[in-house]
Amino acid sequence: MSVDQVITLLVLVAVVAALIWDKIRADVVALTGAAVLLITGAVRPVEVQGAFASPAIIALASLFVIAYAMELSGLLDSAIRRGVDLCRRIGGVGIWLLVGLCGGASAFLNNTPIVVLSAPVIRDVANAMKLSPKRFLMPLSYAAVLGGCCTLLGTSTNLLVNDMATVAGQPRFGIFEITPVGLIVAATGGLYLLLVSGRLLDRAGKNASVPMQAALDEADEPGLAGAQLGSSRAFAEGRPLRPGPAIVSALVFVSVILFASFDVAPIAACAFAGAVLLILLRVITADEAYQGLRPDILMLIAGMVVLGIALEETGLASAATGAIVDSLDSLHPLLALILLYGATLFLTELLSNATVAVLITPLAVALAETLGVSPRPFLVAVMIAGSAAFATPFGYQTNVLVYQMGGYSYMDFVRVGLPLNLITWIAAVAAIPFYFPF
Repeated sequence: MSVDQVITLLVLVAVVAALIWDKIRADVVALTGAAVLLITGAVRPVEVQGAFASPAIIALASLFVIAYAMELSGLLDSAIRRGVDLCRRIGGVGIWLLVGLCGGASAFLNNTPIVVLSAPVIRDVANAMKLSPKRFLMPLSYAAVLGGCCTLLGTSTNLLVNDMATVAGQPRFGIFEITPVGLIVAATGGLYLLLVSGRLLDRAGKNASVPMQAALDEADEPGLAGAQLGSSRAFAEGRPLRPGPAIVSALVFVSVILFASFDVAPIAACAFAGAVLLILLRVITADEAYQGLRPDILMLIAGMVVLGIALEETGLASAATGAIVDSLDSLHPLLALILLYGATLFLTELLSNATVAVLITPLAVALAETLGVSPRPFLVAVMIAGSAAFATPFGYQTNVLVYQMGGYSYMDFVRVGLPLNLITWIAAVAAIPFYFPF
């Protein structure tokens, strides 16, 4: 091994160990790793610059600004209030409908503000109806995660996998290309949550809930949970509806989706233009736009992209993937897909989504090429499994929020989330080859 390979390997091990240890913010860990690689010469400054200019970073930052403009206009609050009115009219079924609507919104908007705004509403409505909030808060978080799997915009994981696959020579995914698979996974998981999760939680007994502010405090720190999706404080304040800005921000958001869907321009370009347009139209000020950028998640992804570049440039990635793929080259593609999904799912329960995307995406492409099949189904498996982590309360920030508010135990998430992991795993590996043939 060369000196650069040894340094890169040591940095990789240290970053993964720090993320599992979970005592330091994940974005700080990723940037520290990038700094070590840069100062030791394992990567060049121009390569680091390229990581921070990644299309995934530009697209995410722009979408954060657009979503924050919609939030400041009161649009999301207004939608939540209408959902509350529906819940009070039709009872528990209405709460489930609100959970489903939040999951649908998560296909296009960031999960965090949706859960932050809707969780206390669902809790209060459930209490008013003398229903246990525990039956609904955990499914709310899971529904938001499942909804995010339905489009390329749904999670940062999807955008990052798409970006890294493009670097590996694969064509870009369309916004709705993964939607058929995502809908099947989401529908399967949703039926499980509706029919089974309540019974499993009832067996665990009822614990007292804690105030929303405690949930927000817990979500910001420590490390992995607090940095994976960014601080939720910016979204906790209620906003009155301002019809003009709400309409304009919604129209810009829909236009971004339509332009990107019809390949008028890449997603990053469409989202960036939309964010700038909102500033020019004074729907959101420049200072407010900066507040909505969520630098913690952007820096986490940028740092992990630098690590991915180092793995690629030093040849460490090709050597490692070659060794792994050689041991799997006799497998049937479907079995290889099942194993890849399982490995990605396991790592996602321990590490941030960005870390998993950086580590697994090159392996997915190399595995498909060795088997002589299309990399497309393997990349979709990484996208779905990279987000669908349900078995721990700390794998996703929305899980942390409801974990505190609902007074759940750690084992509640294992009890409900582990079967959901298995069910969505089966649904995904059944649907992926149908829509993305080998």
